[in-house]
Amino acid sequence: MTEQQTSGLKGLTTSEAASLQQQYGKNELATEKKENILHKILKVVSEPMFLLLIIAAAIYFILGEPRDGAIMFVFVVGIIGIETIQEWKTDRTLKALRDLSAPRIRVLRDGEEKTIDSSDLVPGDIMYIAEGVKIPADGFVLRASTLCVDESSLTGESQGVWKVTRDKNTDEAAEYWRRDYCYAGTLVTQGTGTVQVDKIGMSSEYGKIGKNIAIAPAGETPLQKQTGKLVRFSGGIAAVLFALVGVITFFNIPDHMFKSRIIESILSGITLAMAMIPEEFPVILTVFLSMGAWRLAKKQSLVRRLPSVETLGAVSVLCVDKTGTITLNKMAVRETSSISGDTKHLIKIMGMGCKSDAYDPMEKAMLAYCEENGISKETLFGGQLLKEYAFTDATKMMGNVWKTGNEILVAAKGSPEHILSICCISPEERKKAEEKLYEMSRQGLRVIAVGQMGIRNENDIPETLPECSLELLGMIGLADPPRESVKEDIRICSEAGVRVVMITGDNGITASSIARQINMKNSDKIITGDELNTMNDEELRERVKEVNVFSRVLPEHKMRIVKAFKDNGEVVAMTGDGVNDAPALKYADIGIAMGKRGSEVSREAADLILLDDNFSTIVGTIKDGRRIYDNIKKAVGYVFAIHIPIAFASLLAPMMGISPASLLLLPLHVVLLELVIDPTCSIVMERQPAESDIMQRPPRNPKEKLLTPAMLLKSVMQGMAIFGASFAVYYYFIRQYPGNAPLARTMGLSIILISNILLVQVNSSNTEFAFQSFKRQCRDRVMWAVIIGTIAGLLIMIYTPLNGFLKLAPLSAGQLLLTACVSCAAVLWYELVKAGRNWAARNRK
Repeated sequence: MTEQQTSGLKGLTTSEAASLQQQYGKNELATEKKENILHKILKVVSEPMFLLLIIAAAIYFILGEPRDGAIMFVFVVGIIGIETIQEWKTDRTLKALRDLSAPRIRVLRDGEEKTIDSSDLVPGDIMYIAEGVKIPADGFVLRASTLCVDESSLTGESQGVWKVTRDKNTDEAAEYWRRDYCYAGTLVTQGTGTVQVDKIGMSSEYGKIGKNIAIAPAGETPLQKQTGKLVRFSGGIAAVLFALVGVITFFNIPDHMFKSRIIESILSGITLAMAMIPEEFPVILTVFLSMGAWRLAKKQSLVRRLPSVETLGAVSVLCVDKTGTITLNKMAVRETSSISGDTKHLIKIMGMGCKSDAYDPMEKAMLAYCEENGISKETLFGGQLLKEYAFTDATKMMGNVWKTGNEILVAAKGSPEHILSICCISPEERKKAEEKLYEMSRQGLRVIAVGQMGIRNENDIPETLPECSLELLGMIGLADPPRESVKEDIRICSEAGVRVVMITGDNGITASSIARQINMKNSDKIITGDELNTMNDEELRERVKEVNVFSRVLPEHKMRIVKAFKDNGEVVAMTGDGVNDAPALKYADIGIAMGKRGSEVSREAADLILLDDNFSTIVGTIKDGRRIYDNIKKAVGYVFAIHIPIAFASLLAPMMGISPASLLLLPLHVVLLELVIDPTCSIVMERQPAESDIMQRPPRNPKEKLLTPAMLLKSVMQGMAIFGASFAVYYYFIRQYPGNAPLARTMGLSIILISNILLVQVNSSNTEFAFQSFKRQCRDRVMWAVIIGTIAGLLIMIYTPLNGFLKLAPLSAGQLLLTACVSCAAVLWYELVKAGRNWAARNRK
């Protein structure tokens, strides 16, 4: 492939890129293995619940009742269909989220700069790389501006490699790893560059040495482990009760043939076992977390790791960068202060100290200010650039050495503290400069000092900027105002018990000024990076208890700050955008990367990517995290409550000597109820809106169990009330009409089904009454579909020929009304509990 010229780059056209992609394929190291639908079905069928269902259906065939067995199989297929569709929807959601988080790269296509997925790169593409970008393909360096690349992932050498363009490379034949060439998988640590793609995918050096990138299977989250234990515990109890009920049933029917006694006993045991296993728990977690992540993505928060959705509700400390998150990240020069009075010269030297292809917001603002004052880019950058002094976190200043005619000049700018340290000024001049710095900083301005140094000849150019002896020209004040919504967001966080901490590279006075403007608590208490260096970990742990502003902080300090908060028992979310932020993002409980200005490395290290870099989005994400966790708990409580009447009915009837044929619930009816429970808990409960007081509560304790004693007590009370109501009516009718078991069964089953609808409404909110929750959701089509579907299904089962197949009987209008009234009494009593609790809460306030 011929290398394009480094000037007048055109790049590929869209059609050329499409043609090349057909030839070379996608820029991927490994193709994703797709799980076929048969594998998903087998995975669902292998669950204990479905094995029990299939065994029960087979026993019906053995009993010589193929009709019942066929109906069982139809229901089994229905439930398997629901589970498989849920799995498929979850996979589709997660795939969409992965596509959203796919690495992106800026390229030159159709003569203009575009951002595309890295997988769409083809040989011949012109791509632009900058600090923090993980290079996605091998290619030639066409342009380089202080471009340094970490190639340790390929070469094992930790030292960064300074890249040059091909025409400046002198050791091309001497080394295998070339300085005029970039390699896929390596990381840009400094500077910018333009690269022409040469090799992609498995043809790259990464592909050649067999470093295949594979997504590791996700481990179980704490929630999944908790629910797994609950299911296993319930399964153990079910196994014991299976044996107990089987034995009791065997002795209850001495008039049956031995074979029939055995089969009837097994059926009774299976009915109870099916009722005892809350198989919905894993479905709840998978669906709630994946759908929660999808809803967050719609609100500009991209979840990269599903467990972080669960953690969001527990965040108690939110560490955020000032620039671009709290502020608008739209810098503008607001004030200039020239020592000599020559403001135009100050502005010109400020501009000459910038990069000509500036992408930093502050440098862009400075160059725009130069244009406003009649100083063009040709004037600033028309000379010969002899040397660049790159900005580093250590020096916090940068500069350029320009030659214009016979004049050689160093133009430098940076933090006033560091620029002043290399300026030749008297104590009086330093004092005046510091007073001006303080005055400008108190206005909330970001202050930059500007200096210059004349040089006689090129041999005298200092190797580093700190070796220079500058003449101080003056100060530049820039402003990046807070976002309009931040003040309200800070108030919401304060009410929610989430402490907001500002971490910035700015000086303390500017940071404190912004903190005051947004009503941040303890805005006058500041810890600087220099103070951090003198503190041990114990001292820092004590200081962070009352300090919310950290200034002049280096990236390596962030990890210490996060660690101090975590050691104090806080759950920490932290934002970051740079390469050096990655360790701190990893260490935080929730790492939040900036989607717009963040580096690829920070995005890979983060749990959450903020697509709009907006503080309000973080607050909204915390609220959604709390809602998702709330709804998971509500769904688990609902499953427990609705399983109790099913399980107790299956356990108590055999113990009371009721014959197997007259039981309230046969395996057939347990399957029927599972068809209702599954969509109710995984679809309806997931959609529940946030409680009105969700951001007035303190963060939840991360060590809190999913099923707390209070929640278990509530579920048991609700479940026992439904069981008591349904079984009492069933038992009354079985005694009144001993020969009409289908009628008694229909009464009991109807109460359970109607109670199920009411239970969802009652448990939709812990504080609001059921009618209030219903009113809020009255436009939700899914909720209506479930309610109408359940009622319609009940009526079809009762009043069509299907009732004979299901061993049910039609009810009179009076009997149907009775079931509705008993169901209301069995569930709505909990509204009185809510009323009492709300009254007590008001009195406490």
